[in-house]
Amino acid sequence: MSDFNDQVIADFNKSGGKPGGYFENAPVLLLHAIGAKSGLERTQPLMFLHEGHGPWFVFASYGGGPKDPAWFHNVVAQPDFDISVGDGTTIERIPVHARVLEGDERDTVYTRQASLFPQFAEYAEKTTRDSIPVVELTRR
Repeated sequence: MSDFNDQVIADFNKSGGKPGGYFENAPVLLLHAIGAKSGLERTQPLMFLHEGHGPWFVFASYGGGPKDPAWFHNVVAQPDFDISVGDGTTIERIPVHARVLEGDERDTVYTRQASLFPQFAEYAEKTTRDSIPVVELTRR
């Protein structure tokens, strides 16, 4: 894990789930995926979309890079894992099930995220992948 991610995770835990710095005023969760090869828990801070009482959506943007991030391969291989979310005071660890969205469903959610956080539109323009995967996380 990178020093950047380590710092974000530490800040997330210290701030009750509301890290500052690069992620100040952005919704961030910790994804606790199980490594597809190692079987070990891997924690990744990710921005997310969550409206009302619906599912959480995370985006395998990798900053617009040419390949999917490692966490995406892990959640596809083992779709049952936990996330941590916080309200600024309390952090809750929640068991979830992952489902990769396709077609119009994927496009609608990604467009919504890009409207709220324009860097996601930039990631989509920058990548050479066909599209950036969107993963729906529902409470188990």
